[in-house]
Amino acid sequence: MTEKVIIYTDGACSGNPGPGGWGAILMYRNAKKEISGGSKNTTNNIMEITAVIEALKCLKVESEVQVYSDSAYTVNAFNQKWIYGWMKNGWKTANGDNVKNKELWQELYLLTQKHKVEFIKVKGHADNEYNNRCDELARNAIKNL
Repeated sequence: MTEKVIIYTDGACSGNPGPGGWGAILMYRNAKKEISGGSKNTTNNIMEITAVIEALKCLKVESEVQVYSDSAYTVNAFNQKWIYGWMKNGWKTANGDNVKNKELWQELYLLTQKHKVEFIKVKGHADNEYNNRCDELARNAIKNL
């Protein structure tokens, strides 16, 4: 039986590039786990992708996962199938440039192959309590660098 897990993620950066943080909340049955981290010199997009990677790495068994993110970059890479085009084109964008953050995308892709992952876009800085909490976790991670 596949377990159902809900994950909310967010990334933040103070300056872009600059110090950044990420936060995630994993929810399984009645349990909730918060994780976060940061980097002294990074970008917002790197923190957004890292949040999803770190959350998926926490899963111990094959799971059916809903990932909620306010990052159009992260969500659209899968929902609009950009990542499959990048892989097919040798990690080049449609206009021939190298895909930024290739190693992170590769790691995230491998993690999505271990689980059934659905990406869902949420509006950032709105009234979603879990997205707002992830934003708070990410910002606190920056303060603790």
